[in-house]
Order: sequence, then C-alpha cells, then structure tokens
Amino acid sequence: MQDSATSVSGWNATLEHWNEAAFLALNAPENPAPWLVAIAMVFAQWVVLVVPVLLASLWLWGDRSNRSGLLLTLLGSGLAVTFKQIISLFWYHPRPFAVPIGHTLMEHAADNSFPSDHATFFLAIGLGLLVWTRAQWAGLLVLVAAIPMAWARVFLGVHFPLDILGAIPVAAIGTLFTLPIRGSVRHAILPSLAEPLYHRVFSVAIAKGWVRS
Repeated sequence: MQDSATSVSGWNATLEHWNEAAFLALNAPENPAPWLVAIAMVFAQWVVLVVPVLLASLWLWGDRSNRSGLLLTLLGSGLAVTFKQIISLFWYHPRPFAVPIGHTLMEHAADNSFPSDHATFFLAIGLGLLVWTRAQWAGLLVLVAAIPMAWARVFLGVHFPLDILGAIPVAAIGTLFTLPIRGSVRHAILPSLAEPLYHRVFSVAIAKGWVRS
C-alpha cells in the first residue's frame, strides 16, 4: 500500500515538474515585445467572441438542417463547462502567479486553474460542430482558433499547459453526453420550442428576408 502511494506521489511530482517546465518554455520572458503581448491579449480575451458570432451566423443564415446540431453543440458545451465546475470542487490547482512561477501579464482572479474554462468551451463547441452539424469547417475553425488562445493564456501567465490539455477530455465528455438526447432535440425541442421562439423573436427580419426562416 505504501509502495503504491509512493508511486502515485512520484508520478504526480513528475507530471507537475513537466507542467512547470512546459509553462516556463511558453510563458512570456521578462521583457516581452509589446506587439507580442498585444497579440496575446487579443487571443486570450477577445477571440472567444468569435464563437457566439459564428453560432448565430450559422443559425440565421446557414443550412436549416444544422439547427438541431447547433442546439446539441450548445448543450454539449454547457455540460462540459458544468463538469469543469464539478472538477474544480474536488481538485484545486493554483494558477501560475499563485505558486508563484513565471511572469504574469494579465489580471486574473486567483481561482482554480484546472481545467481551463476557455479551452473547455472552445473545444466543446468545436467538437460539437464537427460531430453534430454539416458545417465541419466551422468546427475546425473553432478548434484552430483554440490553439493561439491556449498559447496566449499560458504566455500571459494565467494557465499551465496541463490546464489546457485537461480541457480536452472534459470537452469530449460533454459532447458524448448529448448522444442520448439527440433524438429529443431533433424531434421535440427544435420544432416545438426553439424554432417557434426564433420565428416569434425574428418575425420581422424573416419576413423581410434578412435571415432564413
């Protein structure tokens, strides 16, 4: 029993050593170029706005057959973020600046860093679009955008690399948990609730042909 505990402790120490080494390799140097910091800030804080704009565009002007998939994508991302919050209740990992280690160039609360909220959301949306819609290009776009976003949050000192990697299984689980409800979404929630609400709110825009019915 003691050998097993020692083995687990050694594995955790090795993993944490790798996590810190990878963080220091990606984190900003002591005097980073201002233009690089500006780019990192954009990716860390603002690129997330691309996601709601993309989803809204796919609903308003995209193929109507994708709408049930868009709902499933949103549900999957919501589940993934919920799972992330549950994990945070049982497994606390400090942010780099709370250790402290590296350089921090962006203000952030000293809350739990594992797994990353941003990465979980991005990955869940990207996976959902790939799995549930015909707009695979949109899913790939979100997943590609997640790469510089993840780099930026490590570069600016608010996340460790393992915070990003840990978001991958959480996002995948959120997507998988939508499997049992896909029929209900397609045949009940979409036609009985989502589309009637959409037609009521956007009735004028639909009538004028500004958006799809």
